[in-house]
Amino acid sequence: MRWPSIGVVIPTRDRPELLRRALAAVAAQDYPGPLRTVVAYDQTAPDYLLASGGDRPVMVLANWRTPGLAGARNTGILGLDSEFVAFCDDDDTWAPDKLRRQVTALAEHPGAEFATCAMEVEYASRVVTRRAGASLVGVEDLVRSRMAMLHSSSFLIRRACLVDAHTGFGLVAEDAPGSQNEDWDLLLRAARRHPIVHIDEPLVRVLWGRTSHFGYEYATKISSLRWMMARHPEIRGCPPGAARVYGQLACWSAAAGNRRDAWRWTKQAVRANWREPRAAIALAALSGAVKVETVLNALHRRGHGI
Repeated sequence: MRWPSIGVVIPTRDRPELLRRALAAVAAQDYPGPLRTVVAYDQTAPDYLLASGGDRPVMVLANWRTPGLAGARNTGILGLDSEFVAFCDDDDTWAPDKLRRQVTALAEHPGAEFATCAMEVEYASRVVTRRAGASLVGVEDLVRSRMAMLHSSSFLIRRACLVDAHTGFGLVAEDAPGSQNEDWDLLLRAARRHPIVHIDEPLVRVLWGRTSHFGYEYATKISSLRWMMARHPEIRGCPPGAARVYGQLACWSAAAGNRRDAWRWTKQAVRANWREPRAAIALAALSGAVKVETVLNALHRRGHGI
């Protein structure tokens, strides 16, 4: 088969050691085709010494678009001219065969534009595998569940679909509050055109929790979920999916100390799906029986979030 050119976008901010680890994992890919990397520095001075030439060049750019993760990703996308674009967060790493296997999988599905893979979650020295249990993922799947195992560091996307909103699905949404849930939004927009091709084997390792820039920014979490609900009415129309989001809103409101909103979102979660477990977590937090952070840490150790 013909191996298309791939450009890797690594957004980064003040994490030089983790960044070098991510770059080493990209350099170790056994992909036979052309491969280059763009490191997009966000809200920090670029380290141009990382730039290199050769068969697998590395280019260093400063984020010249909206400050934040989404703007940095788009800076990298627009700085490339490759056929495909792959995302890798600066605190994550890839298995050596990640790109080769994803390109092969895309070639088996004519018209496919987007590929993902399962992941390993590393948290507190423990590693947990998260699988989707599927080889194709559609809008219905993504509405019902965020499907966190389809992590942004697993994304491989046809670049033309990103840079042309008229013939594709467009760039990463830079108006996403705090650049949160922009990956879920991109998956949904892409899945409306063609199912996501998924390799249900962990070809990405994600360093969870400890390195997040916004792990406990509850107001931003709330704003980004409400942004998603307004942008994708299909979520509201799916009772289990809506209940999941309402439950998350209830938990983050409780963690932020906003009892009134926490009660309101809890009631909406129960109305949509009385079995929604996040509603129970929010109620426990409101009663003072447990802290949301305590539950979150316990879930992270199992490779899950709220």
